[in-house]
Amino acid sequence: MRVLIVALALLAGFAAAPAEAQNRFWLINNTNDTIQAANVSASRLSNWGPDILGNSVLPAGNRVFVTPNFGDCILDVRVTYASGREETRMGLNACSISTIAFGGGGGGAGAGATVGMGPGAGATIAAPRGGNPSFNFVNRSGMVIRELYISLSSQSNWGADRLGSNVMGPGQSLYVQLPNGGSCAADIRVVYNNGASAERRGVETCSRTNIVWR
Repeated sequence: MRVLIVALALLAGFAAAPAEAQNRFWLINNTNDTIQAANVSASRLSNWGPDILGNSVLPAGNRVFVTPNFGDCILDVRVTYASGREETRMGLNACSISTIAFGGGGGGAGAGATVGMGPGAGATIAAPRGGNPSFNFVNRSGMVIRELYISLSSQSNWGADRLGSNVMGPGQSLYVQLPNGGSCAADIRVVYNNGASAERRGVETCSRTNIVWR
């Protein structure tokens, strides 16, 4: 997968994020369409704010690292594709997730290059990282997990429950083995002991040892 690494600050006039806030995330385009514009705003606000891509676009199979300059964890994301179609993700807790993905699988290869991102900003398209997508899954949700499904985002099914006949209590961890050299994006689904379930799609894992589930 080609990776678009961007040091972005949203120019929406919000207060700077407090030091403890970790609302940064990867915005991943796993569709077959180019994202022409992307807007990120705090969910409490009614306006979308500026296009964070500036004069650039986010091609299919690329990702951009977003660093909001406001401290809210709960935010909304809207993308507009080259085809004119819009798609949104509302009420996301960016302090508990590392990626926000649009679409399913996707990838490609690209040489390093620099493209304009508006006045005073820039973006670097880097060669694909590849690497080892395996990680330690850590349960910090405060709840007992009875089922855990993890697969590469490029796969079409969840596969088997990784806990089998066991459960995972709060604070426990499990090493998750995924195939090397392929996608660095994984999909995660948990089912709690009370029957409730939750999912996260397109979680970037190659650069991380632990994925903390909250």
